[in-house]
Amino acid sequence: HCHHHSVMGWDADAALLTRAGASVRTLSGCCGLAGNFGMEAGHYDVSVQVAEDQLLPALRTAAADSVYLADGFSCRTQAEQLAGRSGTT
Repeated sequence: HCHHHSVMGWDADAALLTRAGASVRTLSGCCGLAGNFGMEAGHYDVSVQVAEDQLLPALRTAAADSVYLADGFSCRTQAEQLAGRSGTT
C-alpha cells in the first residue's frame, strides 16, 4: 500500500515475513487507484496505466498458488478488478 510504504516503510514487514518462511517480492510504485482517484471521472485510464507499471505485470506472472498480500483497499480493488486476483490482508 502506497501510504504504508511511504510513511512507515516495508523493511520490518518484509523481515518478519521472511523469518516466517515466506519468499517476499516487494513491488515499488502505486497500484493506480490511490483512494478515490481511479474512481473519479476521467481518471480510469491513468489509473490502469499506473497499475500496468508494477502491479498488474507482477500478478500476471505470479504462480497460481502465490499469495498476494496488500494492506490497502485500493491495491486489493485494483488487483481484483483488473487482474482477477484476490488479496490477503
